[in-house]
Amino acid sequence: MEPSSFDPQLLAEFASVAARHGCEVLQVERHGNVLRVILDHPDGVTLGHCEEVSREISSLLDVADYAPGRYVLEVSSPGLDRPLLRAADYERFQGHLVRVTRRDPQSGRRATLIGRLLSYRPEEEGRIVVEASDTGEQSVIRLTDVESARLEIEL
Repeated sequence: MEPSSFDPQLLAEFASVAARHGCEVLQVERHGNVLRVILDHPDGVTLGHCEEVSREISSLLDVADYAPGRYVLEVSSPGLDRPLLRAADYERFQGHLVRVTRRDPQSGRRATLIGRLLSYRPEEEGRIVVEASDTGEQSVIRLTDVESARLEIEL
């Protein structure tokens, strides 16, 4: 869910709850009657984090009379193939294998690149450098051209 389409006061309260447990709210999504809150933690999100944050957010939603009828609250980690959503994510996951889907600014065509995230360059209008896994070719990509990016699971 886009943060702008969700009650900012409630989002701030979610963030406060997560922060009390050493976590950060990465995303809030609503799909039908399911409200999903995705947490992040520098050392990884544990089941304990999810349980504690879920319990407190559930209480907040009850007090706020969030939704008439039934809804399902899911609090989880972003997973091993987590999305890269913020500049801090690109900074943090340098050296990791990523899948980046971007739109070419000239042709408008979409392209997906799987490779190693070599660097994040905030001083250059937020650019990333990715070395393609198959060819070894390095691509410099502006974050404004990135449609989606996520970690690839490495075994």
